[in-house]
Amino acid sequence: MKTVPLGTTGRQVPNVVLGLMRIAQMDDDAVRTLVRTARDAGIDFVDHADVYGEELHGCERRFAEAMQLTSSQREELTIQSKAGIVPDGPYFDYSYDHLVSSVEGSLEALGTDYLDVLLLHRPDALVEPDEVARAFDHLESSGKVRAFGVSNHTPGQIELLKKSVRQPLVANQVQLSITHAPLVAQGVAANMAGLDQSAVRDGGGLLDYCRLHDITVQAWSPFQAGFFTGVFLGSEEYPELNAVIDRLAAKYDVPAIAIATAWITRHPAGMQVVLGTTTPERVAGAAQGSDVPLTRAEWYELFRAAGYTVP
Repeated sequence: MKTVPLGTTGRQVPNVVLGLMRIAQMDDDAVRTLVRTARDAGIDFVDHADVYGEELHGCERRFAEAMQLTSSQREELTIQSKAGIVPDGPYFDYSYDHLVSSVEGSLEALGTDYLDVLLLHRPDALVEPDEVARAFDHLESSGKVRAFGVSNHTPGQIELLKKSVRQPLVANQVQLSITHAPLVAQGVAANMAGLDQSAVRDGGGLLDYCRLHDITVQAWSPFQAGFFTGVFLGSEEYPELNAVIDRLAAKYDVPAIAIATAWITRHPAGMQVVLGTTTPERVAGAAQGSDVPLTRAEWYELFRAAGYTVP
């Protein structure tokens, strides 16, 4: 399992993350098997959010109840959670009171004294950076959160936060897969009139911005064709792409899901792939893509097969 820097923390973390948003209805043995499979593959980084589950902190609580981590086992894991979404509505709330209350709820549910990483979960149009800064200062000084980041934020939104927030923002979790790649594709075809791919949808150079500012990009829904429209792996809608994936999977002697992972981890930005599957076999298979050495030609072949233009 390859590792990448977690922002400016000085920590190396695996480039594949176990996302736990779908474990609410899993029994203890199933949760433990899923986590054990990830650990055996070298994944010691788990991703949560306060809104994951049928009730607030549901998946966090299910994880803690199933795992019953000792203090030493807890220290072996990097636990990341997210806050800011209010399900009623829904709407967003980045006020001091809400962020602090959310983190305290996560800590109680997870049965831990601290989060390794807290992400702001999607941008809040009504964000008051001073409120966020006050919350981050309290959470850091009290030892409840060790590092901070964002999710689905544009460069401008990050810069606005940085006017007040003194902690480095170490991660930005955004949607990215071979078939959902405006993050990458726009820059490849910049300034091409009449080509939809050239339209700026990420606030302008998000990936480059994160690389310039040492912010680790975390790719969620790495196998989704679009915005929760189904996976592209094995889909009849992507015959050319799957033909290329299958050929490369045979070449590298890995499952197809590993090639989909490798397309992201091959990028020199040093991104993390956030898995959302609850199937241990798929976790193990995806993890094999961590260090598959796709060539430049193969990476671009996958990109073209997904429907993108390479001028």
